[in-house]
Amino acid sequence: MKFLLDQDIYAGTLRFVEGLGHDVVPVSQLGLSQADDETLLRLAQEQGRIFVTRDRDFGNLVFVKAIETGVLYLRMTPATQSKVLDELERVLSTYSEKKLLKSFVVIEADGHRMRKLPSE
Repeated sequence: MKFLLDQDIYAGTLRFVEGLGHDVVPVSQLGLSQADDETLLRLAQEQGRIFVTRDRDFGNLVFVKAIETGVLYLRMTPATQSKVLDELERVLSTYSEKKLLKSFVVIEADGHRMRKLPSE
């Protein structure tokens, strides 16, 4: 799977997802650490990448502004990182890239919730 990681994603999360064999690009690597949220979502959409963030504002962009690209919203703190990564691994092994590109998924320490994008 291909991912674009927001600037707020922990380095440990980046290493974890790469370790699972996925194609991971952090926005900082593209010189976009200061880019606005809408620009980042549109870039993920153009590149066919699933956007990964810890910023709750992306739900508004996806569902209100209808920027339709897959988002994994990681609700984590340093204290819950290990459990959230375990759940993230479950999500990535359960759902196809095609399904994740058409969903907004909230991933927490005790599970996840998936919502289809408006056009689905």
